[in-house]
Amino acid sequence: MDLDLSTAFPRLAALAADMTRTSVFVEIGALAACLLAAWFLAWQLRRMFAIDGKVLFGKRIVDGVLFPVLALVCALIARETLRGVTHLALIKVVIPILMSLAAIRLTARVMRAALPDSRVAIAVERTVSWFAWFAVVLWLLGILQPLLEELDEITWRMGGSQVSLGEVLHGVLMGGLVVMLMLWLSSVIERQLTRGSTASLSTRKIVANLIRIALLFIGLLVTLSVVGIDLTALSVFGGAIGVGVGFGLQKIAANYVSGFVILSERALRIGDMVMVDGFEGRITDIRTRYTVIRALNGRESLVPNELLITQRVENLTLADRRVVISAPLQVAYGTDVNALIPALVEVIATVPRVLRDPGPSVTLAGFGADGLDLTISYWIGDPENGQGAVRSAVNLAILARLDALGVDIPFPQRVLRQVEPWRTVVTRGEGGATTIGDAARGSS
Repeated sequence: MDLDLSTAFPRLAALAADMTRTSVFVEIGALAACLLAAWFLAWQLRRMFAIDGKVLFGKRIVDGVLFPVLALVCALIARETLRGVTHLALIKVVIPILMSLAAIRLTARVMRAALPDSRVAIAVERTVSWFAWFAVVLWLLGILQPLLEELDEITWRMGGSQVSLGEVLHGVLMGGLVVMLMLWLSSVIERQLTRGSTASLSTRKIVANLIRIALLFIGLLVTLSVVGIDLTALSVFGGAIGVGVGFGLQKIAANYVSGFVILSERALRIGDMVMVDGFEGRITDIRTRYTVIRALNGRESLVPNELLITQRVENLTLADRRVVISAPLQVAYGTDVNALIPALVEVIATVPRVLRDPGPSVTLAGFGADGLDLTISYWIGDPENGQGAVRSAVNLAILARLDALGVDIPFPQRVLRQVEPWRTVVTRGEGGATTIGDAARGSS
């Protein structure tokens, strides 16, 4: 049986018929002017104001949030202007598309700014994209409005009020919009607070986290008020939330509290070199739930904040960023150590990254089996750049100076002692007992 498009989807059939009118060329020109005006306004705003460019403007203006929003406003103005002049068809299709595009761009940009390199951000972005384009398809088919009316008919009682499925959907959409705006605002504030020197970065990180939590809480209250839910009803959930935190969420709550303790005590700061559970690296970020530690080989470890509070943590740069590096050196017996030590100190001090204050030192540590044991110590002020390169540079400088002075690095020496062959000796004890044993040649 053939499907009659005009009967099944009358809106889609009407839009398809309207697209064949000659007036559609007027709409094409108006929409082209709208897109050009939106791009020009966004370009001018980016030049005039120092606004957050990642969310509003993107990389090329057209991939930001501001461009589809301005294009939507211009399209609405064009619709009202051309309403009594020509028959509208294309603009009716473009407006919901621009609305969906603005929602997708807002979600994608805000989630990437608030939660960079997060799988949650990617999942939310894809979910919003699918729902937005699905809503556009339903609108084109003429199904969206009847579907919303049917959702309003599905109701149930919640406490003392009647709630419909349509209101719940409206609340979810409003809540998502408010959360996106609050996350965007909190990311802008956090970026402004953490910009600049790292002197008080931990304190500013605390303030940024508290502001984000406060903004999200305010957004939740605003969403509930818009939907029409009585805020006094939230007190009912207080006990349930307390029980949940006490049982199922105690680890998460402990990590959040530990994060604020770490940031407030300043025992661990962003940029410190630490060793936790055998993993050594530099702290690159302190989140409310975990701390990011990046090793010098590029590997990153996400350490729960509770672990940093309850177990021993080695902070290599807590009181002083300078780190000492020690290395053994053995020279042959007979070397003039009193003349060698100043020469080695001088050549080590010339190596880049080696600090002059405190300067390098060379000490006689002991007398080895093969030669004189020396200990070389020097300080560096940038441990986050690694130790392998500076160790190699110091060793090469020392080797060149030893060759220039004619000082030998001894090979292992062993003394071999040859013992005479053994022979069997038979002795007789008291009572005629006979003992068989070994004795060296020449013994009696």
